[in-house]
Amino acid sequence: MKHHSLLRSIWCHVCFSKQRCGVIICRYSTVYDPNEKVSLIIRDFSLFLTCVIKTCKKMGIKTVAVHSDVDSSAVHVKVADEAVCVGPAPTSKSYLNMDAIMNAIKQTGAQAVHPGYGFLSENKEFAKRLAAEGVTFIGPDTHAIQAMGDKIESKLIAKAAKVNTIPGFDGVVKDAKEAVKIAGEIGYPVMIKASAGGGGKGMRIAWNDEETSDMGFFLSGHISDICANGFCWCLQVLADKHGNALWLNERECSIQRRNQKVVEEAPSTFLDPDTRRAMGEQAVSLANAVKYSSAGTVEFLVDSKKNFYFLEMNTRLQVEHPITECITGLDLVQQMIRIAKGYKLQHKQSDIPINGWAVESRVYAEDPYKSFGLPSIGRLSQYQEPLDLPNVRVDSGIQEGSDISIYYDPMISKLVTYGKTREEALKKMEDALDNYVIRGVTHNIPLLREIIVHPRFVSGVISTKFLPEVYPDGFKGHMLTAGERRELLATAAALYVAAQLRSQKFLGDLRVSVVPAESRQWELCVELDKSVHMLGVSRSGNNYTVEIDGEKVEVSGEWNLASALLPITINGKHRTLQCLLRTAAGEISLQYLGTSFKLRVLSKLAASLSKHMPEKVPEDTSSILRSPMPGSVVAVSVKPGDNVAEGQEICVIEAMKMQNSMTAAKTAKVKSVHCKAGDTVGEGDLLVELE
Repeated sequence: MKHHSLLRSIWCHVCFSKQRCGVIICRYSTVYDPNEKVSLIIRDFSLFLTCVIKTCKKMGIKTVAVHSDVDSSAVHVKVADEAVCVGPAPTSKSYLNMDAIMNAIKQTGAQAVHPGYGFLSENKEFAKRLAAEGVTFIGPDTHAIQAMGDKIESKLIAKAAKVNTIPGFDGVVKDAKEAVKIAGEIGYPVMIKASAGGGGKGMRIAWNDEETSDMGFFLSGHISDICANGFCWCLQVLADKHGNALWLNERECSIQRRNQKVVEEAPSTFLDPDTRRAMGEQAVSLANAVKYSSAGTVEFLVDSKKNFYFLEMNTRLQVEHPITECITGLDLVQQMIRIAKGYKLQHKQSDIPINGWAVESRVYAEDPYKSFGLPSIGRLSQYQEPLDLPNVRVDSGIQEGSDISIYYDPMISKLVTYGKTREEALKKMEDALDNYVIRGVTHNIPLLREIIVHPRFVSGVISTKFLPEVYPDGFKGHMLTAGERRELLATAAALYVAAQLRSQKFLGDLRVSVVPAESRQWELCVELDKSVHMLGVSRSGNNYTVEIDGEKVEVSGEWNLASALLPITINGKHRTLQCLLRTAAGEISLQYLGTSFKLRVLSKLAASLSKHMPEKVPEDTSSILRSPMPGSVVAVSVKPGDNVAEGQEICVIEAMKMQNSMTAAKTAKVKSVHCKAGDTVGEGDLLVELE
């Protein structure tokens, strides 16, 4: 069996509605009962529920938001017409508690339910309970949810509908021995996927017999022939209850980490019109085969020769649906509501355009320097979306002061930019990321910005292995060129001088009248990455000339030190920086080109004295194990006195639907264990000590 090289994952969104909508969406007061209520049940992404509520309001539909007790101040709760608490923070006691949700529906008299992205959005039992109560489920019928929810059954249905499928074993794998045998027959690498898995969390890639045998906990799944270095595309589909179906073009979703998408765009740079049409027709054929009626997403893997293979169908909207809306002009939430109400699609396939280019970055509360993104928690002490920029859309469910907890997905927002061309859309994304202010939690903006400006991504040469191939040693942030380094040093020096001058003023006047108001020179010492630079700075108004190693850098700006954003001009080039930290000891942290850099600016005298200060000795991390993220301890595999080998699993930490195996850094004996299963730990908490 030949391996499928350079696979992409493409989402085909099939649309089953015809009402064309742009930025302005018509009200439906003449079509819908103004007293009709849509109960928004799922919180998996509060940002999506906020989007749904906005569409409902434009259509004249009243909304009810359900929430857990920790989400009582969430944005979707505030913007809905009504809100009902359905339980405590754990999802099993709130958002997955069908009884509590059904009670909320009866209490408010809601006539329909939009399930959002996750939790119960693809739960056939929930859809059945709604139908039994005469409540409309804004999504597909239960038979379609069931058929597409099982990866084995969906593949068999796809084959019968003449949809290209990935070669592999279509039955349930019973044990590790059988898995190794099947993988050997198919040929490595293979993907072992849980038959009911989703969201990238139920799949693992094995490259040899040993890795296949070790995946015993996934053996209630199936095995497919797949290469990890591939292309991932989605096709958006829409279908109504009258047998009409449309495909709404593709979304490029190949930039992933841990099989979860990070950056998406529409359309794809790789597809040609003939391949796009063939994929779209197969996606519609699959939707028709299960009598699908709603918005859905069909995922394909594509190789370098543009051969495409069905992977799975998600019977719901997905996080990246806004980029499909941008290039087609359709409001997909509105289409879902229309279809659920029983209306026919109003568009033909020839009506569906590709206008311009759209890019979406998933902004997460994550540390991108740890495995390309481990969750971060905290309170958003400062939050400012770049909505003042043209053609920028931000779908978020949080606001300044919101808490990011360990209970739910760490997504902060979907940041979308649109342009007439891909180049224009990417440049707008670059500006939007630079102008996005997020304080209080660690976020992945440094990684997002590096991705969209990387030459390989800009050229469109991307695959599902983009991140590990571009950053084989992990993400380290932006690597400064010599010119960028001078820009950063000059900006830090100018900012230091501007702060010093401001401190000399009292009620707008200089405290010491003999200090010149318009010009002065400074000799400064600036430290960056353990290197020391002597700089000369001169000032004229808001303009600074900084001399670095014989090179002059011109820096100018308004220097509003109270603003989160620092728009400046460096040698005639506009830059937007953010000052994250500034202390009396000369420490300055600047977010420059997306990455945070720590600098220290001192006067010449202070620098000469600083060498007498003792340095802090770094902690020996080889003998201790600390939690890399906040979460709960799922399991502890060792006890005091046990001998462990380097790389041996010591414990498992779970946070935000993700489990992480913690391993020993060296071969040693366990000295002490400071956690047990069920404990909640914070980032940096001591877990285990080794002798």
